[in-house]
Amino acid sequence: MSSSQGPVRAPAEPQAAVNPNRWKALVAICMAQFMLMLDSNVINVALPTIRTDLDLRLSELTWAVSVYVLFLGGLLLLGGRLADIFGARTMLLTGLVVFTLASAAGSLAQNGFMLIGGRVCQGVGAAMMSPAALRALTGVFTGTERNKALGVWSSLGGIGFTVGLLAGGLLTSGPGWRWVFVINIPIGIVLLIAIRALVPERRIEGANRRVDMLGAVTATAATGLLIYGVINAGNNGWADVGTLVPIAAAIVLYVVFTFVERIVRNPLMRPGMLARRPVASGAFLMLAAAGVTGGDVFITSQYLQHLHGYSALSAGLFFLPAAVASVVGATLGGRLVEPLGARLVAFIGLGLVAIGNGLLSALSSQSNVFVLALPGVILFALGATMVFVSATTSALSGVAQQEAGVVSATVYTFNPTGSAIFVGIGSTVAAAGLARTPTIDGFTSAYTVFTAVAIVTALIALVLVPSRKPQTP
Repeated sequence: MSSSQGPVRAPAEPQAAVNPNRWKALVAICMAQFMLMLDSNVINVALPTIRTDLDLRLSELTWAVSVYVLFLGGLLLLGGRLADIFGARTMLLTGLVVFTLASAAGSLAQNGFMLIGGRVCQGVGAAMMSPAALRALTGVFTGTERNKALGVWSSLGGIGFTVGLLAGGLLTSGPGWRWVFVINIPIGIVLLIAIRALVPERRIEGANRRVDMLGAVTATAATGLLIYGVINAGNNGWADVGTLVPIAAAIVLYVVFTFVERIVRNPLMRPGMLARRPVASGAFLMLAAAGVTGGDVFITSQYLQHLHGYSALSAGLFFLPAAVASVVGATLGGRLVEPLGARLVAFIGLGLVAIGNGLLSALSSQSNVFVLALPGVILFALGATMVFVSATTSALSGVAQQEAGVVSATVYTFNPTGSAIFVGIGSTVAAAGLARTPTIDGFTSAYTVFTAVAIVTALIALVLVPSRKPQTP
């Protein structure tokens, strides 16, 4: 590290360590991220009612869900770079304003165009908020406390999914589907006040504020096309033109992005960043863990509703123990990553994911869901959040504060991307279970694939993830 960076980072360390509002700040930051996680799923339960009320076509209904993930994943890298340039709190507040206004627009939708437009803007706001929130967290906490805070952060995904199902069902059956969006408005206003008061701004003095727009456009287009392709694969298959062409174009654009980052003066991402072992291992763990978990949640939800006739609200209640397991796994991961190191915690977590999916792959058409399915769901939720902690602590270990935003965004980009890929794979493998007359074979085949992926990832983690214990800057 050059000596010019010393004056920037050194004074901030003791201040962040003794910040009396750090735990209150964590609550505000996590609530903002939780709102984003919840909104990726809360609309699902309301879709049948929305379709009837707005007279939507099936394609419009599908994109009302998918477009949020597409724009979130596509713009994360740019959002992370903007957080590094303009400050985490500034981008967190800006994204929160965009997200809240987009929620208001969605609540007023009179047709499919307005609804999808609101979801697009929600995705844009979420892409600004998410990397900024993680960067703000790493700026407020240091050392062992940072690992504990990251543990809390990592539990948000599983809880957000379950609460999203429950909230969507309760709001739709109560005041109406528009409240799925309306509820974000007062929450957003409260969080704007809290974040402004509790989260300190940590700008890097003298930082180059020029944004690499060419890199931003190519990275966003590449990630967006990749997610579009795998979403289409889940609907129309992997051999469909609408799948192959976007994925091929995404690969080409990623190559172009790599070239662009080597020639521009102020790159969005330094070319060697993903070559760093901690960052590469964090991204790999996030891709695999988020992918298998996203696929598991999708397949299990379909298994409960399509094969056993559960309502969406009943399925949400079924996942409540998984939400508790997510909190336990994240807390456990945060406590163990310091003494054991990210490698061993990731291996243990992936082992639990594999065992959980192994139980699920043993389901039969006569199985009681509480005998094999519930323990399997609890185990994969417990293990996955341990892996999330390992991924973030590994990637952010030794990262200078002026790069924390883009590193956070790089790793987190693999979360929605991995989820989209494995939902597409899972829906393809589980086709027999998703047919008009479902069979158990499709579901168990998908769980078998996820078991194999978890085992292979665990073995790779033993080699790829650095053995040293994380040194938080």
